[in-house]
Amino acid sequence: MEAVQKDHWYFVALVFLPFLKVSVQQKEVVTVRLEEGMVLDCLCPWDGNLSMVSWSKDLEKEPIALYHPEHGTIFSSRYSGRTEFLKTTPMDGSIAISNVTHQDIGTYHCSVQTFPQGPWIRTVEVEDLDEPPEEDQGTEPPTPEPVHADLTLVAEQNDNVTLSCHHQHSGTVYQVILERLPHGQRGTITGVCKHAEGNLVREDYSSRGTVNCASSLDLTLHLSNVTQEDGGFYRCRFSTDAGEQVTTVLLSVLTPADGISLSAFMMYIYIGVGTACIVLLIAIVILAVRHRKKKRRERYRAKLHPRQKQKYGLFC
Repeated sequence: MEAVQKDHWYFVALVFLPFLKVSVQQKEVVTVRLEEGMVLDCLCPWDGNLSMVSWSKDLEKEPIALYHPEHGTIFSSRYSGRTEFLKTTPMDGSIAISNVTHQDIGTYHCSVQTFPQGPWIRTVEVEDLDEPPEEDQGTEPPTPEPVHADLTLVAEQNDNVTLSCHHQHSGTVYQVILERLPHGQRGTITGVCKHAEGNLVREDYSSRGTVNCASSLDLTLHLSNVTQEDGGFYRCRFSTDAGEQVTTVLLSVLTPADGISLSAFMMYIYIGVGTACIVLLIAIVILAVRHRKKKRRERYRAKLHPRQKQKYGLFC
């Protein structure tokens, strides 16, 4: 019965939340560092009665967390078990999030429904402050800089490919991030390897492959049955004690429409090399036979008497 009641008030909240637009919003956007146990503050400064608290995140279809004084709390599946309402005061809608990942980066909105003054809203921006801040380029988007590949991989369509992020410089690596770089767009995080509290942490955001981490923080992305969509630039970003270091990998996926397939191209190379070796071997044999015949003639002439040499016209 209790579960039915919770589902009922959660449904009611989803129905009425879109209509609660007349609210007082705090204009200041609070920035929070992405870290374990981060607190998203939402302390309403008013006096009164708290009716409900809802947290939403940009690009999320439904609220990620709801609190009702009588019916308790409900969390979306991705935040369930790692999010809690702090409730330090009767008007406190703050939450704490544990087991954080880079998918928790983004903009959060807290809506506190109060009586009699109405809704109060706060916006919280969660950022990875270990990264350098982006420069404000005005209203026009910056022109994407050309990307240069440090390593190029060539694969045929439907092949299996492994992309590796291997730190080749000296120093201590704290974290490695693999990003996909769509043309003209910001990089999207595909995988993360890092050490947290003495443990190796792997974050896999790839929908096409599998991310693996080694204890040395070498990261690999294994792609099965690659397609043209898998091709492009991938960037490995290493956070070290010497600063950030970057390696870029270009994956080129060939298709039959590109002309000769990779396997056929390699077969032609093998045939060409084999033919060249056979021709070289035949030439060496011919030269050896000629050299041997020449030596035999020289030995035969050396054995002849001078009169025989004169007879056969061997003297000039």
